[in-house]
Amino acid sequence: MASSDRIMGLSKYIVTLPGSTFSVASMVFLSFILGAIVSALEPSPNYSLLYSIIYGGAAGFLIFGLTSIMSGAVTQPMINTLEGRHMKMKQSMFLSLLSMLIVGFVYFIGSLISSFTIYSYTIDALVYGCVIIFAIRILVLWGTSNINFFKSLPAAATQPALILSMVIVIVSLTSITTNIGYFSILALLIKIVIASLILVVAIYSFVVIIESPMKRNLGVGGLELLSLFLAHVTEGSNSLEGLFEDMGEPIDTIIGIMAFKNKNGLKAIFLSPSVHPGPIGNIGGGNMPTQLANKFEPFTMVCHGPSTHDFNPVSAKEISKIEKVVRDTLESLEYSNKAGKFSRVQSGNAKIGAQYFDNNLVLLATMAPEGFDDMDFGVGLALINLAKAKTGAENVILVECHNAFKGDGGRILPGNKEVFELMDAVEKLQSPEKQNNIKVGCAYDPMDDVSKDEGVGESGVKVMVLEVDNQKTGYILLDSNNMIIGFRERILKHLKDIGLDEAEILTSDTHFVNALSGGHNPVGTKKQDVILEHIIKSTEDAMKDLEDVTVACDVSRIKDLKTLGPTHATELVTTISSIVAVSKIFAPLIFIIAFLSAFIWIFYWAL
Repeated sequence: MASSDRIMGLSKYIVTLPGSTFSVASMVFLSFILGAIVSALEPSPNYSLLYSIIYGGAAGFLIFGLTSIMSGAVTQPMINTLEGRHMKMKQSMFLSLLSMLIVGFVYFIGSLISSFTIYSYTIDALVYGCVIIFAIRILVLWGTSNINFFKSLPAAATQPALILSMVIVIVSLTSITTNIGYFSILALLIKIVIASLILVVAIYSFVVIIESPMKRNLGVGGLELLSLFLAHVTEGSNSLEGLFEDMGEPIDTIIGIMAFKNKNGLKAIFLSPSVHPGPIGNIGGGNMPTQLANKFEPFTMVCHGPSTHDFNPVSAKEISKIEKVVRDTLESLEYSNKAGKFSRVQSGNAKIGAQYFDNNLVLLATMAPEGFDDMDFGVGLALINLAKAKTGAENVILVECHNAFKGDGGRILPGNKEVFELMDAVEKLQSPEKQNNIKVGCAYDPMDDVSKDEGVGESGVKVMVLEVDNQKTGYILLDSNNMIIGFRERILKHLKDIGLDEAEILTSDTHFVNALSGGHNPVGTKKQDVILEHIIKSTEDAMKDLEDVTVACDVSRIKDLKTLGPTHATELVTTISSIVAVSKIFAPLIFIIAFLSAFIWIFYWAL
């Protein structure tokens, strides 16, 4: 669904903030430079230019730098005592730096204009700049800290209040040279209060209006959702799961299970759950491939079964339900030493790798090199049932390879032409003429030198090589969310060169790698050569690990798994999309009117 892609794309506006030291140093330096430049615009006839610059720089530091640093130091504990989202000192200092730059710019423009006119607009410009940053700080603190609107006002007012207080002290009680001149404190206060009220009303009205659809449809406020999401991105908090649990609905789904035993017991487990590993980071099932695999002692591969974001678990604890189903199934499996060779069928762009294990069938579906994304659960069920009818297989395990990233869209939904191409490919499946003994070798490499920012999650790469009748087939699983187009084909070529007869490249669709700017992060965008080296080394290790095994398969039902569900997932995305669309029109309108009204009040109406 293109809407969800646009929502994920909003995460590109989330950036890594600099440390507190950088912000403080920048405020000291920039405030001094600002004061020196403004002073140089109108140097005092009684003093030298150098004197004016030095004293102007000192005044700039006191008015803007010192007060902004004090505000940053005070705002963080003020917010944290209100028991909202924990605010870090670097976030508070950066907000002060940004606010100082804005008020400083407005002050500079006012000073520049005043140097060419008979009337001084400097103090009015300073007041207007303070009112602007008051409004911005309200939006930031209220919107990201998950606190009450009225509780955010004192923290938002600290910086403009400190700046104006310092101006009053310097102009009224000291001999420090500034270009502000003398002014009426009462008139100043009246201007500030009225202009601030104008913007406060505008901000409150805007937020109430855009939040109402989400509160009405989902019972949760948009700012609360935003603040909890930011808490996850910046602190690793899982508080967002609480909201999803309230919104979620239970579903029944399936999981394909294949197990291999050697003479010492269980050697490897291959899983394909029709549960989507999302929505993001460690929230819900975002890191499910790793979390589920780590629950089992043997080598375990968790692939991507047919599922979309509708099937995102609401919390990580739901993964325990999947674990229980797998454990119960493993206890009742019947093993065989027979398997068929790996083969492929194709129709249009649809390619399906097929391998029989006694009377069971594993299908690896891909559209590569054509781009595609998640396969709808209903489509997957249709393909499974068609394969059963066509081949007579008792169990069919379907894996959606997720190995060619298309970008926005690309989902395989009912009615898409890709569905019929996949069905036509399934119709071409043939039962093997004979089955032979099977050998399996496994290897795992966490790929510690490739980070999640570079597209690889905690499980790195897992390789399982199967040998049947002298044919070696590699099942290569990267813990990633899809793959850039062309990388699959490059990997396959190199695997042929080291002795594999057949292979398929899979990704787990982990959303652990998606908690960063831009939303999408397919593997292969960065460090292709390094990743390829890890895959080749792991495949060679798996080939060395080959040994005789027996195999068993089953497809089990997972009952009452609490997910976002098709209703709430669609409603959430649609509601956020509508809010974003309306905000693009409504926000400029209301804030232009509000800022223009405050401007007119400060510069023309107020006495």
